[in-house]
Parts: sequence; C-alpha cells; structure tokens
Amino acid sequence: YMGFFDIMMRRGLKSIGRNFSSSAMLIRGGTILNSDRQREIDLLIENGKITKIGNYGSIKCQHADVIDAHNKLVFPGGIDSHTHLQMPFMGTHSIDDFDSGTRAAIAGGTTCIVDFIIPQKNENLMASYERWRGWADPKVHCDYALHCAIIDWNSSTKSQMASLVKEGVTTFKAFLAYKGALMLGDDNLYNFFDACKELGALPMVHCENGDLIEKAQKRLLDMGITGPEAHYMSRPDIFEAEATHRAITIAEFVNSPLYIVHCMSDKAAEEIAKARYRGNILFGETLASALGTDGRKYWDKNWQVAANHVMSPPLNPDPRVKEHLMNMLEAGVLQCVSTDNCSFNNSQKQAGKTNFAKIPNGMHGLEDRLSITWEFGVNQGRLSKTNFVAVTSTNPAKLMNLYPSKGIIEQGADADITIWNPNKERVISAKHHQHALEENVYEGRKIHGAVDTTISRGKIAYQNNKIYSTKGQGQYVKREPFGYSYERVLQMDARLNPLNQKVERSIEIQPVSYTHLTLPTNREVQIS
Repeated sequence: YMGFFDIMMRRGLKSIGRNFSSSAMLIRGGTILNSDRQREIDLLIENGKITKIGNYGSIKCQHADVIDAHNKLVFPGGIDSHTHLQMPFMGTHSIDDFDSGTRAAIAGGTTCIVDFIIPQKNENLMASYERWRGWADPKVHCDYALHCAIIDWNSSTKSQMASLVKEGVTTFKAFLAYKGALMLGDDNLYNFFDACKELGALPMVHCENGDLIEKAQKRLLDMGITGPEAHYMSRPDIFEAEATHRAITIAEFVNSPLYIVHCMSDKAAEEIAKARYRGNILFGETLASALGTDGRKYWDKNWQVAANHVMSPPLNPDPRVKEHLMNMLEAGVLQCVSTDNCSFNNSQKQAGKTNFAKIPNGMHGLEDRLSITWEFGVNQGRLSKTNFVAVTSTNPAKLMNLYPSKGIIEQGADADITIWNPNKERVISAKHHQHALEENVYEGRKIHGAVDTTISRGKIAYQNNKIYSTKGQGQYVKREPFGYSYERVLQMDARLNPLNQKVERSIEIQPVSYTHLTLPTNREVQIS
C-alpha cells in the first residue's frame, strides 16, 4: 500500500515556475538540510512563510502547488553578508547594479544580501542611506539589508550612526586601508568600536596596513613594476595579518564584538584563531574567491586575466591557503563565506594598465558562491553539509540579526529556500551568467552540484536555468541592534571591570614587609 501511495503521490507532483496558481506551495520528498541536522520531511509555504513541516505525505493542502524535491536537498536560501553593488569607487562604479547583482544572487541560490553604504567624504550618513535605498528598492530581485562604512570621524558621527540604527542599519565597517580615502587611524578606530558597542551595532573591519601599502606601492612603481603582480607585492599577507592583530587588540581593549571581513590568508586566520582561543567575541569571514582560486593569476602573461583577479586584500599566491581557509571554516574559526562582490568589466580594469595601483579593486562571485563552497568544501570532504549551510546562510543570518526569520527552515521562518541538486553538473561560464561582465574568473570550471530552484518570499525566483523574479520584488530588511554577537558582552564587562582589581590602600607611610605573596585566580596580586 505504501509503495502504491508513494507512486501515486509522485505522479501527482508538478514542478512549477512563473505561472504558479496560488499563494501556497508544498515542497515534498526532499531532504531538509539545516545547520544542525538533515531529515526527510515536507514543508508547506503560505503567504511567504513556512507554515507547516511534517513527515512525507502528512501535509494536506488542496490549493497548494507542489514541487517534487525527491533526491534533492532543501536548505535555507543563501545569505551573502558582503556585497558592493553599483558602488562608486576609484573613479568609476562597480558594474553589477542591484538588478544584475541580485539576479546573479537568485541564480546562485542566494536569497538575501547585505550591501555596504559607502558615504562620500563629509556626507551625512542619512543622506548616504537614502541614496542607497533609492538605488536598491526599485531593482532588487531578493531581500537585502545594509551596512554603512565609517570613513572619517567627527563630533557628529556617533549621533548619525544612531540615526541609522533606527533605520535598521546595525552593522558598520571601518577600513584600515585606502589611505586618504576610506582609512581610519587607530585613535578613531577606538572611537568607532566604542560607539558601536554603545549602540549595539556589530563593527566590521577591513584589515590591511594602509600606511605600508602606500609606501610599497611607491617603491614598486619607482622600480618600474607596474603590472598586476605588483598588487600582491604591495599588499603581502603580513600587512593583512598585522592589521588583523591590531583591530583585534583595540576591540579587545574596548571589549567590543568584532567581525573581520574577507580573511584572505592563513596568517590573518591564525590571528583570529588565537584571539578566539583567548575568548574574544570575534567572528571571521572569508570569500568564495579565496576558496576557489588563488593569487598565482597575478603573474599571468595576459594582463587582463591578471587584472580581473585584482581585489583587496589580494588573493594569496600560495595554493595551499585555499585548503587552510576551508579547514578554518569547518573548525569554526571562520564563520561565514561571502563574496565581496564588487565587479568591474574589462575596460574599467584597464584604467590601471600602466599603473597597478589604479586598477579598480574587486571581483564578482554572487552567482557562484554556493557552487564554489560546495565543490571545494563538501565534495572534497573538507566541509560537512550542515556546516555548508552554516557558513553560507545560518551564521550570516545570526551575525547580521536576520535570524530566525532567515537562515533556517522551520515553521514561521521566511520562505527563502534553495532546492539543490547534488547530482547535477554544470560548467561555469560568462556566456550564461547573470553578472554584467564579459568574463568569469571561474570560466570552464566544472561544478558537481547546482541550484535547481530558488524561492524568495514564497515565490519561485529561479528554476530550470530561468529567472522568474522581477525588479523590485525584494524588500529592504530592517534589523535590530544587539542580538547574537552581544550575548556575552555584559558578563565580560562585569568580569573585566578594572574596578575589580583596584587596591584600597592607606596613603600613610608604613613599614615595608614581604611576608606573603599569592597569585589568586582573579589575577589580583596580594602583598602584605
């Protein structure tokens, strides 16, 4: 009887696309994959939310369209917490706007992005926020949230940050690179961390030593080294590691949470590992590009190939670093895989044809993030399937205060869902990607495992290699302050309070005696 029932159920299932007939959708027969476990269950979607989860065949909904997910994985839609769409930068703007960028996201199984507001010098942060909303709202194919970069510091900066927190911008970024444009000095980095802590915002830091980069660029240009290979030579991994250590040190002094963006080297990852071992409230992100390619491309004889890989921090030329970073993800030292999607086409890159320092920094990745992480993580046994979901969706959702609306498949969560075919093969190519680019840095790479269907807010956004979402379909997501990254802060503040180590002494002169010396567990030294 059960065999007959199973056959009949399968015959009745249909794969739906653009013309779905109701606001209800039933995903049946798939393996639901969350960050903690996988199980074979069905789920019902109504009005953009997951409303029921149950054993196979147990959910009845006559008006629901049905998706057959047998032999497929069903997991929460990807969340890319680091993008730069249509961002003004280095005399141009990133070529992927909120249309092509979010189309690429949807095609790659990502259902939410968090983009960076980069204000102009002396621009009011609220004006920058409104400009980004004006660019994004009419174009986005999926949900999005916003960070904001803090590129200088004055008496009104903290109050402006507070205004953005009320608008749902609860993550802010500081740069230790791009001297003279975006870089904050150490004194203002302290002010930045202190303000974020008071506001309940998570500070993020781009870690490279901007002072040394400036000197290295000048030295290499004076030597006549002008090609893309000088990009890495002027920004070696020791510069990233030093700045990572410095940011961690200042955040530790403030006892502020800290999120290190785009960790690209083993040396920087080791700094994060040591600080997390000490108990710091510290989180790290690496990029799909750091897992799927490497910096040997900077020495390619084809200038365009080399230039298309220019990003900052640069890709590491040691091919073993890819494996090291993937191991750090599995071990929990790094928590997120993002893209830093900041695309520039060939002609834009050629602005630096005679001066590597003028090559616009940035690469694409939104469409291929999940595929690259799956191929080099899960398929090579370096990343479990549940950790794949953690680093591409659940952890970003928690750290960006999007959880549990996003980043998990459970009753009440947003119906942002990726249906993944682990047996499907595809070859990455610019010929059919959604990015506004004529090249793809992963061109010709065969991937084993690919998106079958992407569901955004309960609607089919991508299926069978076709985009069904429309511009403006996504929504801006306001986020609350504090949350996951602040869970330990109050307790640590109490434990580390300097008043705990204050010694009450008489100011009267007394005879000196060294009769007793102990070192208690609270680190106080008692002398009597």
